[in-house]
Amino acid sequence: MPTIVVEVMPKAVLLDPQGKAVAGALHRLGRSRFTDVRLGKRFEIAFEGDADEAALAEVRELAETMLSNSVIEDVVSVHFIGSGSQTDGAHVAGTPIEAS
Repeated sequence: MPTIVVEVMPKAVLLDPQGKAVAGALHRLGRSRFTDVRLGKRFEIAFEGDADEAALAEVRELAETMLSNSVIEDVVSVHFIGSGSQTDGAHVAGTPIEAS
């Protein structure tokens, strides 16, 4: 069954308090080479049918209208995983959506 991954991140201009908390914890654990952390959301959507551009387009629309809050978040990637000979997590099809 094909799977499409949608990745959503807070807009770069906004404060990310969860990311700041993780960055602070890393520093307290002696991992000071990591200076910034931003937390986002990842959706994995399994569906029936062909893994094609039409499926990606439909999920891109869902990502922009339902899976993200366009006021505070950017959809940064919509792509297939685990299809054919590609490894999971590989960018198989589609172009990541650029942050606006």
